[in-house]
Amino acid sequence: MWLLVFSFLLMSAAQDNSSGKVLKGQECAPHSQPWQVALFDRARFNCGASLVSPYWVLSAAHCQTRHMRVHLGEHNLRKRDGTEQLRTVVRIIPHPGYVARTHVNDLMLLRLARPARVSPRVRPATLPARCPRPGDPCVVSGWGLVSGYESEATGSPESQVNLPNTLHCANISIISDASCSKDYPGHLMDTMVCAGVEGGGTDSCEGDSGGPLVCRGILQGIVSWGDVPCDTTTKPGVYTKVCRYMDWIRDTMRRN
Repeated sequence: MWLLVFSFLLMSAAQDNSSGKVLKGQECAPHSQPWQVALFDRARFNCGASLVSPYWVLSAAHCQTRHMRVHLGEHNLRKRDGTEQLRTVVRIIPHPGYVARTHVNDLMLLRLARPARVSPRVRPATLPARCPRPGDPCVVSGWGLVSGYESEATGSPESQVNLPNTLHCANISIISDASCSKDYPGHLMDTMVCAGVEGGGTDSCEGDSGGPLVCRGILQGIVSWGDVPCDTTTKPGVYTKVCRYMDWIRDTMRRN
């Protein structure tokens, strides 16, 4: 039985210092995802997001909190290396049609008090001119749960799940709507897109919500929901399909 989750991203297995093994995900090359945003609720890390213009950040509506702060140029959340830019949020605009129960229209825009300083390590993602196609290669990134494996005394592997300090990336691809609908019958909308790998094991997970799915250099998805537990499921993750919302995104940024 699968459950919908409200806070969910990169549960692809990653480098685990205690086990020394790398599964299908790994730490991103530092600042290789310059649009990646870390959203904080006061001092607590909450979600991922994407910079889409110097003044605007795009995330999932289910990531909304009362006291949101934006961190740009981050790699290791526990260290400062001089590339970070901290911004306050002056306007939170969730999609007016967002429904938490079904995850439909799961996106929101955040207006920053001051614009981001665009640099090689902080720059907006490219928004889509077309929708993604099945098989398109993508990268999902976030500071959400990652898993590694250790051997117990019996010799059998034991999953080790933890929150990393550094940004992690996983290579996945777009899954066809027909295939994904078989995994989530009756729950997939045409404003959602699925992505994963054959056989599962690389996916978004808790803590990755709101983060970017970038396919062929284009921001095509926002981490939204999926099956749990995300470290063992074979079902793909489900993302808000950005291409379906370009009119709303452009209109909202222009009017605010």
